[in-house]
Parts: sequence; C-alpha cells; structure tokens
Amino acid sequence: MMRILLTGKTGQVGFELQRALAPLGEVLALGRKEFNLHDEMQMRDVIRQFKPNVIVNPAAYTAVDKAQSEPELAYAINARALEIIGEEAKKLSALVVHYSTDYVYNGRKSAPYIEDDACDPQSVYGQSKLAGELALQNSEAAHLIFRTSWVVGAFGNNFAKTMLRLAAERDSLRVVADQFGAPTSAALIADVTAQVLSQYIHRGTRQLPQGVYHLAAAGETTWHAYAQWVIARALEGGRVLKALPQNIEAIATSAYPLPAPRPLNSRLNTHRLTRDFGLQMPPWQQGLEHIMRLILL
Repeated sequence: MMRILLTGKTGQVGFELQRALAPLGEVLALGRKEFNLHDEMQMRDVIRQFKPNVIVNPAAYTAVDKAQSEPELAYAINARALEIIGEEAKKLSALVVHYSTDYVYNGRKSAPYIEDDACDPQSVYGQSKLAGELALQNSEAAHLIFRTSWVVGAFGNNFAKTMLRLAAERDSLRVVADQFGAPTSAALIADVTAQVLSQYIHRGTRQLPQGVYHLAAAGETTWHAYAQWVIARALEGGRVLKALPQNIEAIATSAYPLPAPRPLNSRLNTHRLTRDFGLQMPPWQQGLEHIMRLILL
C-alpha cells in the first residue's frame, strides 16, 4: 500500500488533499504541531518513522507582508525545510510533491508565464519560495513542484470570504483592478495532485516526468472583477449585503500600498501539465461556483 505523508492538514489545500489522497493509500495527515517546518529534528524523526513513499507538502509560510519583516523565519519554513524534506526523501527513494507560487516571477510579463520563464521574485515571500524550489531540486529527490496562484477554498481564510465579510459591513469597497490572475480552488489543486499521483502509482516515477508545473484554473480576471463576481453570486444565493457589485470601486495597485509588492501578472500557462499528464484545467468560475455554494450554506 502507498504510504503518503501529508503536511499542513489545516490549510486550504491541505484540508482538500486529505479527501483527494485518501483513495490512493495510507495517508498520515499532520498539522504544524505534529510536523513543524521550523523543527528540523521533528521533521526528520517523523519521516524516518513513517517511511513514506510520497511526501505531499502544502505547508508553508504564507504571510506575504509579514515576511518582509521576518525573513529568517520565512526562509526557515519555505526553504530550509524543503532541503530537509528532500534529503530524507532521497534516502527513502520517496517522491516529494511541493507547492510554490506565481510570486517567484516579477509579474511584469505581458503574457501568461510558462515554467521556463526567468524567475525574479520581488518580495521576501517569493524569494523564500523560490529558494525552497531550488533546495528541493538540489536534494536530487524525485519531485513535482506545482506553482499555483490566487488559491481559494471553502475551508480557511481567503479573498472571497474577506469580500463577503466586508460587503456585509460596508456600503462600498475599493479593490485593485490592475492585477490579473485566475482564482484557483484548493479542491482543484488537490484533485490534480491525486490524478498525477495515481499515474505515478501505476506507472512508476521513472516512467513519468518530474520538475516544475503550473497548476491554475483556466481563464483570467482581476481582483476587482473577482470581488464583483463573488458578491453577485452571494446576492443571488440570498445573502444580505450592504455593498452591491456596482458599489465596488476599481483602483490601481499604487492606490493600495502594501509592505510586499504584488505581481501585476499572476497568469500561469498550464500547457505543460496538460501535455505530460493529460489533465485539462477547468475555468476558474467552475471552482468558485462550488465554493460559493458551500460558503453560502
């Protein structure tokens, strides 16, 4: 039976992975207390005792703005931890599935990013995530790195839930309209992971490609249009809100300064994932429809 070690079980993606990975084998799902990415000995002990065939690691330091003021912690969790996981996985001949971000790019490209585009992270968060990718690659462990963006789920905190909370409290909102991407559901990320792992289980790691892949929903939108879409669906579902879609003002990124710079272009080309694994990414609205039904229950 396949033994799968899953980190970050309480996060948006980790929560969905527990469901998606369950049919593939024995899943040991751990949270920060049981598998702390800042505790080297604990991580090594857990991996050595469980002896997984696959390590799936959605756990990460994700406080983008806070990372600017505590880079050592961000690097410890997002980079050094991957070095340790890679080292232990290499000893066990285990496959590591890791999740990265569009923040490894500078966001200035006019077209969707492909995996071979040069990385140029503009924030400590992005720099630490890129360092984690490189640490895993340098470990020589079998690996898959899925870069994703604009993650949203029914479980946990995210942009959609924030917009609904603010729209219930305020008569109007101001949302950035010059950043482009595709809201990607945690469920889609988890299901794609399970589909890819099932191919590895049946065909073996030597028969399938490894490396970096973009994993994001199809299509594109802006944060402003995204907010309007979420609020419109909530109103249709009977939610009482003060701010209506037409009360959401479109603003420039420069009008909403934050400690960490955000990429203006978060669009990710997923053709490599489709080519190598035969998986077609659905439009972002499809995943959001499912999430909104759950949120509005």
